[in-house]
Amino acid sequence: MVGASHPVPVAPASPVVPSPRRPTGNGGSAGERTRWWYESALGWPTVPGDPVRLRTGVRFDVLDVPAGAGYATLERLDRTERLDRLNRTDRPDRPDRPDRSVCAGPAGRADGGSPAPGFPVAVRGGRMLLLVAAGAAEELPGLLEWLEWGSLALGLTALGAGGTVDAPLAPPGPAGLPPRPPERDGLHGAAVWLRPPEPGCEVESSLPALSVPGRTGTALDLARLVHTLATQCHRFRLTASGPPRARPVARVG
Repeated sequence: MVGASHPVPVAPASPVVPSPRRPTGNGGSAGERTRWWYESALGWPTVPGDPVRLRTGVRFDVLDVPAGAGYATLERLDRTERLDRLNRTDRPDRPDRPDRSVCAGPAGRADGGSPAPGFPVAVRGGRMLLLVAAGAAEELPGLLEWLEWGSLALGLTALGAGGTVDAPLAPPGPAGLPPRPPERDGLHGAAVWLRPPEPGCEVESSLPALSVPGRTGTALDLARLVHTLATQCHRFRLTASGPPRARPVARVG
């Protein structure tokens, strides 16, 4: 019939599919939990892809050293810090400095049970990663020259602006993450935190940096850290290249 209206077919509405949600740390793979912890709990930028990698030069730079030299450095700094605290206690005329372990994580406590001063440190295989202030990587070559270490091969390198570093697995427990099932991680030789950062605290306040006029804070001086690291790296290199030491033989009976 002329002029008669005919119904126009309407395609059925497609169901609305919500966008995928980022894991909240309560589940998912080790990589998903790790990425959530760094981006949400710490606010650190990561690089897309797997495994999770952190961008250096934004919130921090990284000093990469042989693990043996790194442990020796932390032990030496710990002893020096303890002596400083004893001297301040024995001399009431010298007011105590503020506790530099604030917001440095459980391992930064000045209770005599862990290395001090507290700034984040990770280990991976035979290497140690020490977090330092952003911009420190650019200062390292000139600092080594000024400290008269520039002519030696120390195995001490730095990662700064534009670099990336493997993200250590997120620690369980106090950080708010569930324990990691070992069978789901399946990562061998992955970086792990020796001294993890503290969620909710500004990591910059604990990072070693160059002492400059007008700079506030109680973080370790970068020059002191680099000098100690260079000394221990040199000793570590000489020990590794020298003849093996004879091990004591246990007597029986």
